[in-house]
Amino acid sequence: MPEENSGGGAGHGDGGDIYNVRAAEILANEALLLPINEAAPIYEKLLATFPTAAKYWKQYVEAYMATNNHEATKQIFSRCLLNCLHISLWRCYINFIRRINDKRGSEGLDETKKAFDFMLNYVGNDAASGPVWMEYINFLKSMPAVTPHEESHRMTTVRKVYQKAILVPTNHVEQLWKDYENFENSVSRTLAKGLLSEYQPKFNSAKAVYRERKKFIDDIDWNVLATPPTGSYKEEQQCMAWKRLLVFEKGNPQRIDATTANRRVTFTYEQCLMYLYHHPDIWYDYAMWHAKNGSMDSASKIFQRALKAIPDSEVLKYAFAEMEESRGAIQTAKTIYESLLGENASVTSLANIQFIRFLRRTEGIEAARKYFLDARKSPSCTYHLYVAYATMAFCVDKDAKVAQSVFEAGLKRFMHEPGYILEYADFLCRLNDDRNVRALFERALSLLPPEESTEVWRRFAQFEQIYGDLSSMLKVEQRRKEALSRTSEDVLSASENTLHDIVSRYSYMDLWPCSSKELDYLARQEWLSKNIFKKVDKSAMLNSSSMLDKGAAGFSASARLLPQSAKVVRPETSQMIIYDPRQMKGPEFAATSSGYTKEVEDMLKVLSPMMVSFIKNLPAIEGPSPDIDVVLSVLLQSTLPVAQSAGKAGGVSELSGIGKAGLNQNGSVHRPPRERRKDVERQGVQEEEDASTVQSRAAVPRDIFRLRQIQRSRGLGVGAAAAASQSGSSAFSFSGGGSAFSGDHSASTD
Repeated sequence: MPEENSGGGAGHGDGGDIYNVRAAEILANEALLLPINEAAPIYEKLLATFPTAAKYWKQYVEAYMATNNHEATKQIFSRCLLNCLHISLWRCYINFIRRINDKRGSEGLDETKKAFDFMLNYVGNDAASGPVWMEYINFLKSMPAVTPHEESHRMTTVRKVYQKAILVPTNHVEQLWKDYENFENSVSRTLAKGLLSEYQPKFNSAKAVYRERKKFIDDIDWNVLATPPTGSYKEEQQCMAWKRLLVFEKGNPQRIDATTANRRVTFTYEQCLMYLYHHPDIWYDYAMWHAKNGSMDSASKIFQRALKAIPDSEVLKYAFAEMEESRGAIQTAKTIYESLLGENASVTSLANIQFIRFLRRTEGIEAARKYFLDARKSPSCTYHLYVAYATMAFCVDKDAKVAQSVFEAGLKRFMHEPGYILEYADFLCRLNDDRNVRALFERALSLLPPEESTEVWRRFAQFEQIYGDLSSMLKVEQRRKEALSRTSEDVLSASENTLHDIVSRYSYMDLWPCSSKELDYLARQEWLSKNIFKKVDKSAMLNSSSMLDKGAAGFSASARLLPQSAKVVRPETSQMIIYDPRQMKGPEFAATSSGYTKEVEDMLKVLSPMMVSFIKNLPAIEGPSPDIDVVLSVLLQSTLPVAQSAGKAGGVSELSGIGKAGLNQNGSVHRPPRERRKDVERQGVQEEEDASTVQSRAAVPRDIFRLRQIQRSRGLGVGAAAAASQSGSSAFSFSGGGSAFSGDHSASTD
């Protein structure tokens, strides 16, 4: 999961990274070499940091088991078993129970049987629990039975355990089924037939589910330690692997009853939390899964465990309080909110706001007002508290007078906050109190420094566009330009009117008085006008539209309202190279004395003569190289003529007009001139006709139907076709031999 820190053993417990995995491994290895009295403090330190590390618990408890300290061993098991559902730790537990009860007779056997039942109740759904089921069954079979009643009871118990075991998709489910078949047949073949036919489909389902389950389990690393999220790639892969397994189990692929399926999901969540102990989303999903299934008490317990594991998680506390409030546990929810207020001073404002809303929902207006009056006296109080309470009074209590009083009270403390000014202005706009809105803007702008008043000016201009006339709108726009020009290096250009201002004034929501292309042009011109007296390199000019000041002219401040094309970051076109295949040099090859490159010469040696001829006739390729696999697949699906002699291939090469000099130095085939290419094509057609004639003569059928077909295609009589069949071999020999010297011999033989 997390990346191991390279801090050696010094990083663990000295104020550094307490979740240093490498340091923890070093400490654990050191503890193995120490007596248990000296190793115990080390184990306690490790397990305080990694409380779900089953391997450390197992190592710790085995150290006490080696000294036969049974009481200390039992105490450790009681601390770790229910939080670490790891099969190796639980097998260590059952071995300990069997050892201490081995010589206690029937009482010891009963204790061991209870321990097995306890173990399988918690980890019996583990994919690796097959050996535990088999061990339990063998233990039950070995129990003494004196009377027939005891024997019958033992057999019934063994049968029930078998029937449970074969329903669990484990790594030994097939072996368990074979053992169950043998068991039933050894008891009663008549009874076995009915029971086996009943459980056969259930076993098949468990076997199939195990195969699918194993695919998800194999992606999980079972040796990592639980650390807070680091965002590493391995950690994210483990999170996704666990979530895939959880989705698989929630889908109930085995179609078992709801109770058993829920127990299996619960087991998977518990195992997941052994490794993702510090991940709040896993805890939340686990709690919400319980709540969705109607078990609110279980969900509450999960949240309590989550806050113990991640005590600083504010979001988990809000989720816990919300769940408790939703089910009517108001006092519990209030306690959670109070813990938020008392523990984390950095989020006091948010906690106060959420608590006020909670009080308003559960206890009424007066309780919320009383708490607000106390909370606003805090030195850490921010303007958000005033805005939240005033908004609640206006929207929930429907009391505009109280809301305006709260805003006015907050104005005395937060006049320097542009955010508070804008919220108050929005509230007054809801009241249609345009006179007080103008007074608020004027008052705020007289106090705010120019560099902090950009957004206030923009909203003032926007307000005049809606509530004012053209004269007031233009006046505010001009004042805004003059005020903001003080923060600009170029005062002249900042105070001038531009077409950009018209676009800003006459746009509405996502409607614009020009096209996206025109918006891009205007944005670019706006940037150029700001840099008109500066020396700007070419790359900066090409990317000017992505470097706009979003506060300029009130136009780009609301970037989310711009059409998409106006927000595109343009590529660096000055560095681009126009594609030209003539500039693409091929690989460097060393030419041999024969004119071929060495690589091509080696390739031609291992090919057949017909393939050599085919390659030499390939045209030159300009541009991207073809996909070799596709070319080979096409060639393999094509039927090529079979060469009868080596001379034939050589003749074709010479007839084609392309010899050894037809290959370029880089291995490509030289394209012949146009006139020569036409001759080559005509000769190639003639060769194909000759080849088809030779092949047909070599195997003329004796069937009269086939002879008539040949007669129609060649214009020969039946007798002539028969004569051809008799002299086919000699004609073929002549044609094959003649083709090595001249292309006309083959044509004349017909």
